[in-house]
Amino acid sequence: MLDDDMGTFRTSIEIENPAKPGDRRTIPSALVDTGAELSWFPRGVLEELEIEQLKVWHFRQADGTVLARWTGAVRLSVGGVWTVDEVVFGESHDLVLLGARSLEGLNLRIEPVTKRLVDAGPAPAAAAA
Repeated sequence: MLDDDMGTFRTSIEIENPAKPGDRRTIPSALVDTGAELSWFPRGVLEELEIEQLKVWHFRQADGTVLARWTGAVRLSVGGVWTVDEVVFGESHDLVLLGARSLEGLNLRIEPVTKRLVDAGPAPAAAAA
């Protein structure tokens, strides 16, 4: 994982098409962003892996403008921990992000002092009646 000068940090992510396992790509230096619900990866990489575009999401930017982006399902790994998640087909001017839903699926949390992703511990479960 790479430190960033602004108090944030970046990490490498490995992705593959869950329908066609084995062919993987590395997304280097993705910004870890718990303020983003979904992860955003470059469209070209997702297309190389033949990730199917499933639906269009609308996103409001900080300046109030709304943009539309396709999403699709990928299998992703950070530090050897895997999950399947819906991710955004990012355009060339979009940031590459590891978002909150992917972190939750990976069961990882941010350790703020060391700027690392660590195991989030046992997930909550409903108690039996």
